[in-house]
Amino acid sequence: MGNRAYNFNAGPAALPLEVLQKAQEELVEFKGIGMSIMEISHRSAEFEQVHNETQQLLKQIFSIPDGYQVQFLQGGASTQFAMIPLNFLKPGKVGSYVLTGAWAEKAVQEASLFGEVAIAASSKEQKFMKIPDLNEINIHPDSAYLHLTSNETIEGAQFQSFPDTGNVPLIGDMSSDILSRPVDVSKFGMIYAGAQKNLGPSGVTVVIVKEDLLQDLPKTIPTMLRYEIHSKNNSLYNTPPVYSIYMMNLVLKWIQEQGGLAVIQKNNLEKSGLIYSAIDQSGGFYRGPVDTGSRSAMNITFRLQDEELEKKFIKETEQNGFVGLKGHRSVGGLRASTYNAVPYASCKALAEFMSDFQKRNG
Repeated sequence: MGNRAYNFNAGPAALPLEVLQKAQEELVEFKGIGMSIMEISHRSAEFEQVHNETQQLLKQIFSIPDGYQVQFLQGGASTQFAMIPLNFLKPGKVGSYVLTGAWAEKAVQEASLFGEVAIAASSKEQKFMKIPDLNEINIHPDSAYLHLTSNETIEGAQFQSFPDTGNVPLIGDMSSDILSRPVDVSKFGMIYAGAQKNLGPSGVTVVIVKEDLLQDLPKTIPTMLRYEIHSKNNSLYNTPPVYSIYMMNLVLKWIQEQGGLAVIQKNNLEKSGLIYSAIDQSGGFYRGPVDTGSRSAMNITFRLQDEELEKKFIKETEQNGFVGLKGHRSVGGLRASTYNAVPYASCKALAEFMSDFQKRNG
């Protein structure tokens, strides 16, 4: 396949080429039924098979223990910011949050519309360049849950391990690093993620929730925002994002073919390592602002001496087939997102470009 861009977009992001080719092959006619998967009823046996298989694949690959449900919802992780307090933040309880960056901040803002919020730990004073130490997390005694953002896509900081929260349910927004490494799911009451980084195209949001959290939830919540409705209806209360779920099915099979999450993690560390090395060995030409122990394997953020040079860097990368290396508008700088489907070759090409750019501009 010629001229595929070096895609470092932060999301929607690179998808595996094999997955796109398989989808292309099946686009017009799905498995001999005379229709596309996008044309069939979400109540049909064919779609139900894809739907249930996708849940099973996720349970298998992510080693989700018994007692958890997988739900496929809509509205992105951003709708979850409101759904979580709506369902779980009961009067007299507190929503505890670890504040680690722009996405955690959005979750906090939404929750404070519905109830009392406590900040259990924060790295705001460090400009979000370091994940708080686990022993700094102070869980309010009346906590309904503790919420954390496993990987901050914008700043490029990532939890390397997760706190034990005792009998307070731990809720994790894993939108930008789900399935990038093995995780002990049993530590969490709930994990959620928008699909458009490691799971597939945008349009479906995955919720993995412990069944005992779904007991006696408020009945006053709008129907579509109630986890228990989606639970009782196997996520088919209304029309699901059929094509996104089908694409996720193909991505999950691709992850299995790679050898599962241990192999995916090894590949991700090698890929991001190439770029972090280019930063660290540049003698200060490139600067990685995130504390070394908090560096993300998914979103590598870095700076140059001044904005003029950064603009030049962006312009030249664009001319050389690189896409998406401009930092988020809220923080500036540069960012390479190296999700599961970004090939090793793209990361190697970027590391080589970086050292060449330094030779010419250093």
